[in-house]
Amino acid sequence: MFIPLYDSNRLRHIRLQYVTFGLIAINVIAYFVTSLGSEEFMTAAVLGLGYIPSVVHDLAELSPDLVIIPEQLSYLTYSFLHGDILHLAGNMLFLWVFGDNVEDALSHLRFLVFYLLCAAAGAFLHGLIIPDSETPLIGASGAIAGIVVAYLMLYPRVKVWVLAFGRIPLRIPAWIPLMLWVVFQFVMIGIGGDDEISWAAHVGGIVAGAVLVLVLRRRDVPLLAEAEVPAPAPAEADRGDASGTADQKPAEPQPASRWGRQ
Repeated sequence: MFIPLYDSNRLRHIRLQYVTFGLIAINVIAYFVTSLGSEEFMTAAVLGLGYIPSVVHDLAELSPDLVIIPEQLSYLTYSFLHGDILHLAGNMLFLWVFGDNVEDALSHLRFLVFYLLCAAAGAFLHGLIIPDSETPLIGASGAIAGIVVAYLMLYPRVKVWVLAFGRIPLRIPAWIPLMLWVVFQFVMIGIGGDDEISWAAHVGGIVAGAVLVLVLRRRDVPLLAEAEVPAPAPAEADRGDASGTADQKPAEPQPASRWGRQ
């Protein structure tokens, strides 16, 4: 539908989005560690770390030699595995463009909690809909869906550059592509779209993200912010006597720091 490229949304509370960078690094490292090994190694990693509904719901049992972690941890570990480079690149691009501002709005630690809970919610709804599935669920899409809806609720009027239909560059308000994306996920789960994509995981992440951003955002971060929120004016310099300050010009507002922007 569209490919996000860049947003003009400045960071206001943090200097560097290191949780976003860390999550991207972990996903990339996990992909290359699992994909550059043998096919047997990749299969073992997916079965051992992916979310398998029938195993989690005790309807099937994983071979003991494939057990790597307690099955409940797969609600999180599945989200750090990806099937191919395009799967990885698509999720990481969304995280790169939108994750920094959500991290800025929530704080580092709460953003990490937000990301993991959205991932877990995606797996939960996937397993709720097809509890007897023996196919491993992998990918960060549930967590990314939570970030998308959080950005939509926080910064709908910020302008973003996107490639519409993968080839037409447009600079448009964020609410247009993001709302279309969210609606598309619900339509696809309703009509039973492509079986290779877990639309349920996307919807689970969307629902969790919409609820969690209300709870976890900083107190001074509003919903539905303006396209550009002006930076606060610097504090006034200490004044001398009244006669010495009468002709002074008011301080000009300074732009917010761009440190850490992509």
